[in-house]
Amino acid sequence: MRKGIAAVQLNDITIQDTLFGHYLHKIDEHILQHQWEILNDLDEDTDPTFCIENFKIAAGESKGERKGVVFQDTDLYKWIESVAYCLASGYGMAFKEKADEVIGLISRAQEQDGYLNTYFSVNAPDRKWKNLVEGHELYTAGHLMEAATAYYSSTGNQVILEVARKNADLICKIFGRNEGQIPGYGGHQEVEIGLIKLYRITNDRRYLEQANYFIRQRGTTPNYFRQEMERNNFPEFFPEFKNYDLEYAQADKPPIYQSEATGHAVRCMYMCSAMADLAQEYDDTEMEKACKRIWTNTVLRRMYITGGIGSSGFRERFTTDYDLPNATNYSETCASIGLMMFGQRMAQITGNASYWDIVELALYNTVLAGINLEGNRYFYVNPLEVVPEFCTEHTYMDHVKATRQKWFAVACCPPNLIRTIASLGQYLYGKDDKALYINGFVSSSVDTMIEGGRYRLNMESDYLDSGRIKMHLQLEKDGRCYIRMPGLADEIQLTLDGKIISPPIEDGYANLELTAGIHELQMLVRFEPKWIAANPRVHADAGKVALMKGPIVYCLEEADNGELLSELSVKPGTSVENINNHFYIGNIPMLKYKGIRIHNDISDNMLYDVAKTQVREQNCIAIPYCMWNNRGVGEMRVWQRAIYEA
Repeated sequence: MRKGIAAVQLNDITIQDTLFGHYLHKIDEHILQHQWEILNDLDEDTDPTFCIENFKIAAGESKGERKGVVFQDTDLYKWIESVAYCLASGYGMAFKEKADEVIGLISRAQEQDGYLNTYFSVNAPDRKWKNLVEGHELYTAGHLMEAATAYYSSTGNQVILEVARKNADLICKIFGRNEGQIPGYGGHQEVEIGLIKLYRITNDRRYLEQANYFIRQRGTTPNYFRQEMERNNFPEFFPEFKNYDLEYAQADKPPIYQSEATGHAVRCMYMCSAMADLAQEYDDTEMEKACKRIWTNTVLRRMYITGGIGSSGFRERFTTDYDLPNATNYSETCASIGLMMFGQRMAQITGNASYWDIVELALYNTVLAGINLEGNRYFYVNPLEVVPEFCTEHTYMDHVKATRQKWFAVACCPPNLIRTIASLGQYLYGKDDKALYINGFVSSSVDTMIEGGRYRLNMESDYLDSGRIKMHLQLEKDGRCYIRMPGLADEIQLTLDGKIISPPIEDGYANLELTAGIHELQMLVRFEPKWIAANPRVHADAGKVALMKGPIVYCLEEADNGELLSELSVKPGTSVENINNHFYIGNIPMLKYKGIRIHNDISDNMLYDVAKTQVREQNCIAIPYCMWNNRGVGEMRVWQRAIYEA
């Protein structure tokens, strides 16, 4: 195994940040309870999910038909994982009893041989492992393993760990290249992540080897998916898979030979996250090179300015380089979470801080846009341009919603979003056997052991506004601290114990050698508002600019700027000033500048007429993209037309 950087354990971290602290408080206060009620079909305003009821039926404790989507079980597993992260961080205690009880139910629903999937146990026991393309059995198992390792780590609960191990043992027995085994792999990657986490908790190397098998076997010849589809009455679960292509599931060629982000965006990111883990565990340079190729293609050719990925509403997938439409953009919340997962692992195995710039971009924009300020409504899809009346059902715009939804029939995003926010600390701090790594600048504290010595750090951060960050460090013995230098910063100044310092920069980290004792570190990160243009090959953004300040992408809303946002233009280089925000939490400024409204005075009873153009200045207010749609339904726009002088 290559020694990489590991995340600091959540129970060593406390977050006091006004922005993320707000969401963490909401999770503890009502989000976990609300999701619990939905999983139990107790919310009268939400369609039944049948999630808990399905486990009761599988356990023989209730009668009836198992209902819901084939992977419905995963909503419960992600809820348990969220509870685990909350408990590790010192809150969410009110949900431990519920979690323990439902874990007991899960264990009773498990079959004797370790098989656990309520759909196939109840509705189709003769179809187990017969439809890997669509059945999501391995995907569901992966989320069970993630929940189990998280909950065991935070509580010591052996029940869910044993359930996951029995399930993993069965998978290791069923799948492989030996005679009598199934030489297949999952239609939706996820089990690989779960198996690697299970290996790291149990030190049972079979789980690591099984994850490696799933990645290495994928897309090989003869192609298992092609053979399976020829055997089956395909499609069985998803009619839209009638014209299924192997690239959709990254199964057209072995992952180690892939160079582009292709197919279903979440599948791709989960696969790459596992590949990065395997590259570290096996010190596999071939796997690491594949990860770097896919990462580079993703962020330089196929990613939105907001860190959104997967532009196509058709099958939630990547298309081709530079195809980044704004109004029909899909950018599933889960896909950007997957990008964060992939970026975190790449930073850990390479020690290169530049990956955190993309993790931060996805987090502060697309991921946070996925939930409203009250914590009770969610976006599944994250467009960059919305005209509410154009968001029509049963059309090419069917996937785009003008307002967040309470829940979804396929509800992968809400629990995924909550487990991500609840585990935020793992993205902020890392460590190896010699140093502490500071990756994110969120008001928080850390108390952790490194090389037999205790590191205590308290951070007060105004990163997104003034850029001032204060860190109080206390080391029991001489040590080292690596501080990420944000790639989007215009200027960074470091002061240690009252003296300006210029430490060596290694792969985007400032390398500080510290003596035992107490140190005061101050950091000034200056972000100037900037008008950003896209590569000319991005046809959707030709002649347009977007406004950014640091990692925050800004948008215009109808609430501040009136309707017909498409009429607004701006001269790139127009000065921008901060104004205090007045409706959202977190110390992120709103921005103000002088734009230009170009209006053609055509009457409502005419669709086209001779141009009668009116041009006037207008004061424009831009808000962080992640905060849009918190003041009712209205137009929203990220990219604006630019006015240049010839």
